[in-house]
Amino acid sequence: MSQRDTLVHLFAGGCGGTVGAILTCPLEVVKTRLQSSSITLCISEVHLSTVNGASVARVAPPGPLHCLRLILEKEGPRSLFRGLGPNLIGVAPSRAIYFAAYSSSKERLNCVFEPDSTQVHMTSAGIAGFTAITATNPIWLIKTRLQLDARKRGERRMNAFECVRRVYQTDGLRGFYRGMSASYAGISETVIHFVIYESIKRRLLEAKAATHMDGAEDTAKDASDFVGMMLAAATSKTCATSIAYPHEVLRTRLREEGTKYRSFFQSLSLVIREESYRALYRGLTTHLVRQIPNTAVMMCTYEFVVYLLEG
Repeated sequence: MSQRDTLVHLFAGGCGGTVGAILTCPLEVVKTRLQSSSITLCISEVHLSTVNGASVARVAPPGPLHCLRLILEKEGPRSLFRGLGPNLIGVAPSRAIYFAAYSSSKERLNCVFEPDSTQVHMTSAGIAGFTAITATNPIWLIKTRLQLDARKRGERRMNAFECVRRVYQTDGLRGFYRGMSASYAGISETVIHFVIYESIKRRLLEAKAATHMDGAEDTAKDASDFVGMMLAAATSKTCATSIAYPHEVLRTRLREEGTKYRSFFQSLSLVIREESYRALYRGLTTHLVRQIPNTAVMMCTYEFVVYLLEG
């Protein structure tokens, strides 16, 4: 891969991630609130007056719409864009690093394994995910802390610089890498996503090639190609997210301020013991609603930018 090709993938990946992040930020905030342990504390406070004696019934957590309504009523619509600044700062380099590492790894591994095989896509996605997570975890920790910082209307909100200072004062440099173990576990989602995506994409290209019986090479992309890529991205991401979602909840818990969650497996055991297995899938609906359009837009933007720059 030439230097120009690498820069093309860097720029395209950054553009795709940025567009997707802006459009789906409110859903990201709702999802993070549902995943956190603070939602459980909120439920306990709301239903405190209904407790009679020592017997306390288990209360189901609020759904996405209820959580959205609470944010709008108590904090205002601006809170739906909490963490957007770090998100925009981090999403472009994160996606750029990811796509560049993925493309570079895939090219090198094609010389080792069967070209464009499942092993190539799986290993490339894993390497790309590990690289991007290690480089950008501090940004995502700040984003999560800001999204969980619930303030009532009129109260002064914590900004990103204050959040950075508090993390450093409390936990030092190590504090910026909390939740990274859960992110590494989430590489499995990325691997599954790209394996399915590349498989569907290859089949779409083969189907298109089969329609040109005259043997002429058709390099032009039309609207149906981009629709196909969006559907491929949405399908692959839905399957991957449903399988690997619990790591999202554990990562949010590990990134909470003053948290009792210390490590990946300790957090997993604690959540199951205190809240049952269902808590590991809290916010999944919101996550899917956000991820499907976000991934489809991101991948389509990526492919479109690469097509424009290489055309």
